[in-house]
Amino acid sequence: MNLAGNRVAVWNNPSVQKHGWVLAVVNQKGGVGKTTTAINLSAGLALAGDLTLLVDADPQANATSGLGIDPRDQPRDLFTLIQNRLANPQFQVSEDIPLETRSPNLHLLPASIDLAGTDLLLASQIARESILRHLLNPLRERYRWIIIDTPPSLGILTINALTVADGLIVPVQCEYYALEGLTQLLQTVDLVRQHLNPRLEIWKVVLTMYDARTRLAEQVESEVRKFFGAKVAQVVIPRNVRISESPSFGQPVIEYDPRSRGAQAYHELVQEVKNYAASCTR
Repeated sequence: MNLAGNRVAVWNNPSVQKHGWVLAVVNQKGGVGKTTTAINLSAGLALAGDLTLLVDADPQANATSGLGIDPRDQPRDLFTLIQNRLANPQFQVSEDIPLETRSPNLHLLPASIDLAGTDLLLASQIARESILRHLLNPLRERYRWIIIDTPPSLGILTINALTVADGLIVPVQCEYYALEGLTQLLQTVDLVRQHLNPRLEIWKVVLTMYDARTRLAEQVESEVRKFFGAKVAQVVIPRNVRISESPSFGQPVIEYDPRSRGAQAYHELVQEVKNYAASCTR
């Protein structure tokens, strides 16, 4: 019996009331495992049987290439969709626009380097913080999960992601100054909650690149758990060579080497996220 297929079929049944979750993976500090977390969280949710959409909102397009898709040859990338929405306020993302990936139940809205021009494109637009919400909200009826990989900054693309998201996944690297910059992120989250998206909250803070052999990792973990409390995921993502290798093969680590420590950790994170969603009220 194909339980995963049955769950997708139920989700796609128009007679069933449903409303997908939108999660943004965010940290304005680069090199913290943000894209890796976005890819593997999305792939893990899809492997669990949930139709999932990964939105690459980072001009570096690493989430796109990390799934084995060339970002240089995508006529319907996210930047083009934003342009279409500006030209036609009635424009919606049709079912044939998201790309199917090699991972079952996982679709992608790819990025391109053109996204670097989004700030300039939206500079004079009214309600420029909400264009991603207009594009993605209708897709909640199709996808159980929509995961947004954001740029390492607090620019207009990240603000758009915060405006549409129900929750945030915040990767934090286990290194000195791990909490540096997070104060600004928390202030931005508060502002977005007050003025644009009152339901926004942090779902999980995820410790990444954890090396259990070092005292530093233990100290950082203690500091982060003291600061964020129960928001910190129980599982930590280890520093693992398989995680580093998998993007060059265009695969999430949970598919590239399912038995690796990195893959197992991301599977645990997926379950924590699903459990948190089950505890939430709309």
